Amino acid sequence: MKELTRAEEQVMLYLWDMDKAFVKQLVEMYEMPQPAYNTVSTIVRILERKGFVSYRAFGRSHQYFPIVSREEYMEFIGMRIVNDYFNGSFVEFNQFFMEKGIINPNQFDRITNIK
Repeated sequence: MKELTRAEEQVMLYLWDMDKAFVKQLVEMYEMPQPAYNTVSTIVRILERKGFVSYRAFGRSHQYFPIVSREEYMEFIGMRIVNDYFNGSFVEFNQFFMEKGIINPNQFDRITNIK
């Protein structure tokens, strides 16, 4: 699996929420100012080439749907972060966030004692 750019990830977040969508519907999901239709269409085609989405043709229109689940991508990204930045250690990962005050000591104890 390949890592997504921020723009690709945003389209995937919309598709995961919607289950399926035409490009026009994806454009409408963005806050103002919305990106151009052609921009979103290009991103969707890149996602198709990367193996993240597929489509059903309705004449000249295409309805896109995810073929990689949000959970699969979360696992991929999570493992990449743990491996690249925390020496593959979930303990180091959680320790980092505890030291930053994002995870409290009780949460850290619960996380590290999961069986």
